[in-house]
Amino acid sequence: MRTLSAEDSTVLLKKKVSLLGGSSPDLEDGSAAIVHKCDGHPLALVSVANHLLGESELTGKFCKDTSSCLGSHMDKNTHGDFTKLRQVLVNNYSSLSGGLKTCLLYTSLFPNGRPVSRKTLTRRWLAEGYIDGDLEAADKNFKELIDRNIIQSIDESNDGKSKTCKPHGIMHQFMLHKSMSCNFVTSFGDKNRRRFRHLVMENHTNYTTPGMDHAAVPTSRSHNRLHNLVTSVKEKFANISTFTNTGLVCKQLRPRSLTIFGGAGEAVSDLTSCELLRVLDLKECVGLNEEHLGYIYKLLHLKYLTLGSSVCNLSVEMERLHCLETLDVRNTQIETLPVEVINLPHLAHLFGKIKLNKISSKNGKKFMQGKSNLQTLAGVVVDSNSGFPELMVHMKKLTKIKLWCEISSTYRNYTILSEAIHRFVQAGMGNPVGDRSLSLHINDCSKDLLHHHQVDNTTATSTKHVCVSSLKLQGSLSQFIQFVTSLRGLKELCLTSTNLTRDDLSTLFTLKLLVYLKLVEVHLAVIDILNLGNFRSLQRLRLVVQEPGLPTIQQGALLSPLVSLQLLCKDLLGPSDHLQMKSFGRLQEIALDSMVSKETIELWENEARMHPKRPRILLLKRVGPAGKYVATDQGSLELPMPCGCSERCCHADQGSPEA
Repeated sequence: MRTLSAEDSTVLLKKKVSLLGGSSPDLEDGSAAIVHKCDGHPLALVSVANHLLGESELTGKFCKDTSSCLGSHMDKNTHGDFTKLRQVLVNNYSSLSGGLKTCLLYTSLFPNGRPVSRKTLTRRWLAEGYIDGDLEAADKNFKELIDRNIIQSIDESNDGKSKTCKPHGIMHQFMLHKSMSCNFVTSFGDKNRRRFRHLVMENHTNYTTPGMDHAAVPTSRSHNRLHNLVTSVKEKFANISTFTNTGLVCKQLRPRSLTIFGGAGEAVSDLTSCELLRVLDLKECVGLNEEHLGYIYKLLHLKYLTLGSSVCNLSVEMERLHCLETLDVRNTQIETLPVEVINLPHLAHLFGKIKLNKISSKNGKKFMQGKSNLQTLAGVVVDSNSGFPELMVHMKKLTKIKLWCEISSTYRNYTILSEAIHRFVQAGMGNPVGDRSLSLHINDCSKDLLHHHQVDNTTATSTKHVCVSSLKLQGSLSQFIQFVTSLRGLKELCLTSTNLTRDDLSTLFTLKLLVYLKLVEVHLAVIDILNLGNFRSLQRLRLVVQEPGLPTIQQGALLSPLVSLQLLCKDLLGPSDHLQMKSFGRLQEIALDSMVSKETIELWENEARMHPKRPRILLLKRVGPAGKYVATDQGSLELPMPCGCSERCCHADQGSPEA
C-alpha cells in the first residue's frame, strides 16, 4: 500500500482513536509525533492506534513516549497490538536475498527521515564490497528495494529513475534494531565499537534535527541515546554473531565505515584506531582542521571519502590513499586540487568544482600513457592558468565530465580544450562502459568553443560514432545547435540561458532518441512547439521560465509519448489554449513550482480531472539559480474523494496486511 500524507495520516489516526476527535492541544501535539514517526505507513498507524486504545487516560505525553519508543514496543509486542506490523516487516526482510538484506541494513546508518542520494548509497555499497559487480549491479539492487516498496523514492532524476530515497519510517526503526542486534552498526561513542562493522556519529551542537533516531539531540546526549539502545539490544541478542554480506558468522570485524553528522570534536583523532576503514563520510561534518586531515591520510584502505564545509585544501599526502575510488569535495571550500590526487591509481569518481594548475612533465606522464582511471569528473574550472585541457585529451576511460569554461580564445589551451571535447563525444576516444555525459557552463569569452575546432575535419565530431547520451549546456553559445544535432544518440538534453530560438527548437526534431528535454530561459512565450509528436521518443519535458508566458505546445499529427510535463514558474497562471493537454493521451504527471498560488494549483487540478489519465499534480521546490528543482515534502497532490479525504486514505482505512 502506498504511504499517506501527514494530513491523511492524522485523519486515519483520529478515526481509529475516537478520543482524538475532540482532542486538546496537548493531544494534538502528541498525535503529531506519532504521525511523524509512522511516516505515512497505514498499518503502523493502525497498530499504534490499537496501542493507544489500551490506555485508560490518554495524554499527549503518552503519545510522545509511544512515538519515541516505537521500536521497543514493536519488539516487545506485549499486548499483541503490533503483531500484524511485525509480520509484514519480518516477511519483507526475510524475502530478500542475503546481499539485498545487507544493502537494506546499510540504510539504517542514515538518520530517520533524511533523504539519501541513490548514487551515494550505491557507490558506498560498492566500496564496502556488498555488491558483486559494478554500479549497474548496485542500481539493480536499489531498484528492487524501490519496487518492493521497502524504501521509497523521494525525488526523480531526468531519466525518471529515483534520485533520492529513504526507508519508510517504520522500516527504519525495524532495521535499526536488527542492525544493532547483529553487530552491524553502532554509535562511535560505544565502548565496544571495535566489534561493529559500521560506526555513526551525530553531534549536532547547535541544533536538533526532527526525525533522527540515531542522535537528534545536543552533544551532551548525542552518544548516550544510541548507546543506550545498543546496550538494551545487545542484552537481548547477546549470542548473535557478526553480520556480513553472506550471513551470520562467528568472526568479529573491525569498523569498515564511519559516517559523521555535525561536529567531530576530538573523536577524529580516534581514526588512527580504525585503520581498516573503507568508507569515510564527512560531508556533513564540521570543524575539521589540518591535523584531522593528517589522520585521514593514514587510512590506506579508504575507497570512498567525502569531506565537509570546513575543509579548505588538501595536501599532497593524499597520494598515499592508493585504494581511493571515490572522492567528493562538493561541500568543501577547496578551489585548487593537487595533481597528485588526479594521479591516484584507482580514483574513478571525483566530484567538486576544482581547478588544476599547470602540470609538470613528470606528473603528466601518467596521463600521456593513458593510465588514468577516472570515469567521472564533475567538475573542473578551466581558466587561462589551467593545466586540465592537456590532461583531458588523455583520459581514455572518462564517461562523465562537467566543465566551467572561463578561458578566452586567445589562449593556447582554448584550442586544446575544444579538441578534447570533440574527441570525448566520439567513440574512438576509448571503449568506456556505458553512455557518456557532457556538461558545459560557458562564459562570454568561450562562446565559440563548440564550433572552434570543427574547421579541422580530421578531428571534427563524427555523426556516425558519437556516443554521448546526455548533454547539458549553459550560457550564450554561438552556433551551438549544429553541435547538438550532430549528437544523434542524445537521450537527455538540457539548455540553460542559451537564447534558444524557434528555428533552433525545430532543428532539434532530428534527435529521434531524445527522451528528456529541459529548457531554462527568462521567457519562452516566443517559441512554438506546434508538433510535439515530432519528438518521437520524448517522455519528459521541463520548461523553467522567469516570466509566466509559456510556449504554444500542441500535439501535432503524430502521437506524443509524453508522460511528464513540468511547467516551472512561480508566477504561472492556469492552463490556456496554448496548451492542448487532452491531446497528450499518455500524460501521467504535471509538475508546478511550489511557489505558485493556491488558485493556480486548483486550476491545474481541475484540468487534471478532465484529462483521460487524470495525471497527478506535483509541487517542486527551486533550490538553485540554474533551474534546479527538488520534490517538496508535500509531494504529489491527490484529487479529493466525495468524503473530503484522498482516495489513498479511504483505501487505507479499510485495512490491508500488505506493506
